[in-house]
Amino acid sequence: MSALLLPVYTLWRREIVRFVRQRSRVTGALMQPLVFWLLLGGGLNASFRPAGAPEGTSYVAYFYPGTLALVLLFTAIFATISTVEDRREGFLQGVLVAPVPRWAIVLGQAFGGTTLAVGQGVLLLALAPLIGIPLSLVSVLASVAVMLIVSLSLTCLGLIIAWRMESTQGFHAIMNLILIPIWLLSGAFFPASGAPAPLSWLMQLNPLTYGMAALRRCLYWSNAAAVGAVPTMIPSLLITVLFCAVTLWGATRMARRAAT
Repeated sequence: MSALLLPVYTLWRREIVRFVRQRSRVTGALMQPLVFWLLLGGGLNASFRPAGAPEGTSYVAYFYPGTLALVLLFTAIFATISTVEDRREGFLQGVLVAPVPRWAIVLGQAFGGTTLAVGQGVLLLALAPLIGIPLSLVSVLASVAVMLIVSLSLTCLGLIIAWRMESTQGFHAIMNLILIPIWLLSGAFFPASGAPAPLSWLMQLNPLTYGMAALRRCLYWSNAAAVGAVPTMIPSLLITVLFCAVTLWGATRMARRAAT
């Protein structure tokens, strides 16, 4: 293996092994969004019809792609918090003094978190037919590809914050302050159609809105009319990829600053 790829692989594998050994983390990252989906989706299903959604769309079905995004979000939070813990335990300092490029460290961390997030997203994806979302090979592959880009974006965004934080308590506070509103304003919980104008503008400025739109269009690959009023596919993909590139660049830059 190349000397440049070896640290990426090593840090990626460390994230996977650490995740597997922490059973509570596995349970929390997967079950918490599922509980949210069942409680919020089931509770609001009878009284809330998403504005702009096609006739007959239940709130449980509308909220399902948002739950997938929540799985990716929670996994990104849990994965990047390890950066704060690694600094406190001295592991990160050992990595930083090694002759390893900073981008390799960031890629190893980001790929580890992304792998975990997509793996859990795929498990939840298997529940789609239960709520009337038919899956095909194309829709599954396209959905996994979008989840991959969104997961990498969220993990890198988490790393940007984690590289600056000194405590896990402060990290949790900042993550909840930034990432939860990003998720809420992405169209995961309620659509932009019918929202008050200020919220609608914020949703249009939110890059995760376009990741959610791309994910919805991939899930309903063979039935585009069921997607509802969301941004079109190509612009959504372009903005999602651009957001991913910007967050990856930001995480690498933050790692370089932390090392100086």
